[in-house]
Amino acid sequence: MTPVKPPVHISTEDTTAILNRLRRAEGQLSAVIRMLEEGRDCREVVPQLAAVSKALDKAGFAVVASSLRECVTHPGPDGKTDLADLERLFLALA
Repeated sequence: MTPVKPPVHISTEDTTAILNRLRRAEGQLSAVIRMLEEGRDCREVVPQLAAVSKALDKAGFAVVASSLRECVTHPGPDGKTDLADLERLFLALA
């Protein structure tokens, strides 16, 4: 049987910052949707869409960075950090 990994918790401070990023991205995405519904020029829409994408990437990397910090400061029960698991998280954002 494969051992179950304990969940990695994100600090309250990190969670607040990540949620703020995601809410900002949500507002940007709403603006992009409105722009498309209004038939705005693609030269206006594409930069805004790129900004949404970048905001989501930053939020994802903040989650991974927080997880990495937690894994390094609080390794698993065997005293080791699962580097393969962290690598998968980074690559999921690539």
